[in-house]
Amino acid sequence: MKKLLVIAGIVVGVGLVGGLALAFFLGSIVTAGVNKFAPQITQTKVVLESARISPLTGSGTLAGLVVANPKGWSDNNLCALGKIHVSVAPFSLLGDHIVVNEIVIDAPEFNYETKLVASNVGDLLKNIEAATGGKGPSGAAAPQTKEGKPIKFEVKKFTLTNGKVRLGVGGAGATLPMPGIELTDLGTKEGGITPDQLAFAVMKSVTGSIVSATAKAMGDIGKTGGATAVEGVKKAGDAIKGLFGGDKKKP
Repeated sequence: MKKLLVIAGIVVGVGLVGGLALAFFLGSIVTAGVNKFAPQITQTKVVLESARISPLTGSGTLAGLVVANPKGWSDNNLCALGKIHVSVAPFSLLGDHIVVNEIVIDAPEFNYETKLVASNVGDLLKNIEAATGGKGPSGAAAPQTKEGKPIKFEVKKFTLTNGKVRLGVGGAGATLPMPGIELTDLGTKEGGITPDQLAFAVMKSVTGSIVSATAKAMGDIGKTGGATAVEGVKKAGDAIKGLFGGDKKKP
């Protein structure tokens, strides 16, 4: 009986160690993938500190994701996403079609900078759009499996809540609440979409949310920054909204 208990204890111990090792392995895959390919898509510095994915449930957390400003803007980060909760079909991480059941970003912080009719978030969206289809100047390479198959993503639900936008125009500054975002079935009909197509779909909605928050705050900005500041925000918002017009490649 004692021998059976000892054997059972060894089996459980090995199982725990194996599970932890696999969780570390899956997290390493996600972290390395983001840090390698995200900068090619955004054409900015992107750093993900760590990721943990449970090999049993597929649930996990991405921590410390920061995206720098595009060229021509301040040295501040464009956004810091803090912790991102994800639910993935765990073994899909080892294939060419990664199924993400849910992504939840809670309390992200964005720094929104404008000058005349341009903005940092607008330029980032342009960078991502340029990378879609391999048109970016960096020649963004799509991630592939060991067999050379392109990796595609399917995100069943994406949610962004409690976001904040730090706005500075003409010397005035304000912190604004962002409208929430909920997207569903990204890449489902297409049988998966590439990382750049996924990034464009998400960032397009994020940009719209930032513009919406800015539009609501125009009256308050006018009190602190004057009519020139209000007009600057309006022109920047119109310029970004213009990115949504015309024929766009749909993910």
